[in-house]
Amino acid sequence: MRTADTLPSFLNVTIERLLPGGVGLAHADGLTLFVSLAAPGDEVRVRIDRVQGKVAFASIHEIIKSSPVRVEPPCPYFGRCGGCDFQQLTYESQLQAKVDIIKDCLQRIAKVLEPVDIKIYPSPEWQYRARALWQTDADRKWLGYYVRSSREVCDVEYCAVLVPELQQTLESLRTTIETATSVIDIAAVAGDEGVSVDPPMARFEPRKISRTIAGERYHFSAQSFFQINHQLLPALIQEAIGSAKGKVAIDLYCGVGLFTLPLARRFTEVIGVEANERATRFARVNLELAQLNNAQVFTADVGNWLRGPEVGSNPDLLLLDPPRTGAENKVISGILALKPARIVYVSCDPATLARDLKKLLAGGYSLDTVTAFDMFPQTHHVETVVRLLAA
Repeated sequence: MRTADTLPSFLNVTIERLLPGGVGLAHADGLTLFVSLAAPGDEVRVRIDRVQGKVAFASIHEIIKSSPVRVEPPCPYFGRCGGCDFQQLTYESQLQAKVDIIKDCLQRIAKVLEPVDIKIYPSPEWQYRARALWQTDADRKWLGYYVRSSREVCDVEYCAVLVPELQQTLESLRTTIETATSVIDIAAVAGDEGVSVDPPMARFEPRKISRTIAGERYHFSAQSFFQINHQLLPALIQEAIGSAKGKVAIDLYCGVGLFTLPLARRFTEVIGVEANERATRFARVNLELAQLNNAQVFTADVGNWLRGPEVGSNPDLLLLDPPRTGAENKVISGILALKPARIVYVSCDPATLARDLKKLLAGGYSLDTVTAFDMFPQTHHVETVVRLLAA
């Protein structure tokens, strides 16, 4: 039996495809290898970084023959900075990889064996990111993102995926790092009135800003979540809600009301639920300013709320947009107990989406449509909207 000590330090492999998480898949010497920053079709010499049983995690030591879809990453920090992991791919191959990753998760995790047609909405490839989380190393006066697979800070002067307002903020903040502080996170988000930053630094603060999306005005700040790629949001909202209408709609993990407002224009009664108190305050303000008095927003843990007295039954539509970890078991069971006529699941992680879909499909729902949105170009992340119908 071979041990990690008897394995070679380097192997020559061919990358077969990209997996959820963005790593390349290869096989050699009895091992299944996960290779970071790879392109499908690459012939590479890899360094074995870590072994777990018959699975090895590896990084590229030398490119023997480049894949036809490999390009030279334009960012000088690529490979060290942990922010982007798809810059080595043509944009067309990025989109195809994301569709393939969703299909893989649906088949392997959700056990959806029938072929699924998935349309993906492309994005501007660069300067799309209107929200960022930066890390600081005050002792070195560094500001940027964590180094890949590390808690060390990669000092970044220019980030090619930031919208211009955030790039300007990044440059300004570099001169204000306090030497007395340890490594901290700095959240920043851009709106029509400028940039909101948390925690306050120099002239920047977590002030209220807003952005108009598909005719709706949303107020938010760096202390509350709002989507990264504002340019794709009109299409995302349209795909999630479309022409749906009826009596009752429920919006779980509603945030500042991205879907709550358009739902309130189409349904007689709308209920939003969100655990973050800052976000729910913004959601109520956004509804009030839009003069939508047919919606109410609860500040509550979603799973606990689904067990509470405010919950009715048989809503016409239930929409959920959970964090990357997906929905808890108590949330899925609560949704199934409600028996909504339609479910719309908005997800930023194909694996947890597929895990939850498996339960919803077993609970009596069927897939209607699956649509992808490239909200995060140059990374393996992808947004997916799934519509489900009651059997």
